[in-house]
Amino acid sequence: MGAPSALPLLMLFACCWAPGEANLSQDGYWQEQDLELGTLAPLDEAISSTVWSSPDMLVSQDSQPWTSDETVVAGGTVVLKCQVKDHEDSSLQWSNPAQQTLYFGEKRALRDNRIQLVKSTPHELSISISNVALADEGEYTCSIFTMPVRTAKSLITVLGIPQKPIITGYKSSLREKETATLNCQSSGSKPAANLTWQKGEQELHGEPTRIQEDPNGKTFTVSSSVTFQVTREDDGADIICSVSHESLNGADRSTSQRIEVLYKPTAKIRPDPPHPREGQKLLLHCEGRGNPIPQQYEWEKEGSALPLKIIQESALIFPFLNKSDSGTYGCTATSNMGSYKAYYTLNVNDHSPVPSSSSTYHAIIGGIVAFIVFLLLILLIFLGHYLIRHKGTYLTHEAKGSDDAPDADTAIINAEGGQSGGDDKKEYFI
Repeated sequence: MGAPSALPLLMLFACCWAPGEANLSQDGYWQEQDLELGTLAPLDEAISSTVWSSPDMLVSQDSQPWTSDETVVAGGTVVLKCQVKDHEDSSLQWSNPAQQTLYFGEKRALRDNRIQLVKSTPHELSISISNVALADEGEYTCSIFTMPVRTAKSLITVLGIPQKPIITGYKSSLREKETATLNCQSSGSKPAANLTWQKGEQELHGEPTRIQEDPNGKTFTVSSSVTFQVTREDDGADIICSVSHESLNGADRSTSQRIEVLYKPTAKIRPDPPHPREGQKLLLHCEGRGNPIPQQYEWEKEGSALPLKIIQESALIFPFLNKSDSGTYGCTATSNMGSYKAYYTLNVNDHSPVPSSSSTYHAIIGGIVAFIVFLLLILLIFLGHYLIRHKGTYLTHEAKGSDDAPDADTAIINAEGGQSGGDDKKEYFI
């Protein structure tokens, strides 16, 4: 008989010690709720009881707090904002995913200096979490202690920043037309990052990105491979592996690998001067290219039995050109990758030196001076002719004291006839 009579007492005790699950209303009505009895109830069981509550006692929607989900990059700062329209004289509270209270109103509850109060009013409670770690990810709860307690959830998503990618697979120089395979790997991304390949500015199509979960169970390691055939144009090219991820906000995070390609040499012959003439000094330069650069050069002339000697490194020198030097010359450039022969046809022109700039200058000056002298001579001739026709008569009398000088007409006649009178010799010039 004792056991059944103790059951109501146990139910009342369970109601008092189950926080947030059952409350007695002021109007004295009973409300049926599921209560978890903790240690007083059997394991994994709950009993249903009835408590006082008003049938028309519905909590207003204005008392429901609201929050928003947030996304933050690891190492950054996130702000959690909780707001309510009707606080019903209750304070707001923030709790972490482990249900540890962070702030109750403006009072700090958890000793974590990363968590700071941003704003605390009856209608809002905002806190910030700095230097966010991956372990901070989860659902945070904002609560207001009305009857019943109202809550709102805010999911914090923490983005893991991918590490700088690492390229492997390149060990030494590659030969022309050889196939190369490179691998790229980046760890620490959350969610998994994506990898792409480039050769200079040209996109390379690598294998799809492979994803593997890291030991921490939160981040991922991604990897990719690319295979391509190299050419001589790839010598010195940069093969780039880039990682793209939303945590980078468009920032570049890539690694490059410069490759070296060995290929056969090429060569061409360049004359110096470009237009050789008879009597001049001529150098034929054999310019070799390749990887490695050719170190051995041999000259020959078509129709000549023996190779020509190299006079100065890769250049063939003609100290004094003559027409017998005309012909086709060949230069063979050799490296450990092979040989290449270039040809040049030499035509020795007649000796007709091109005037130097100083000679041209003096010729121009001489022409100008000759033209000026010619103009002066023309001017003097015209001036003399003018003076002869328009100048006044010049009269010279050798006899002095003569008062009977002839008039102009007589003077002209005397002058033309060569007449003279007596001892008084007279000459007239008009």
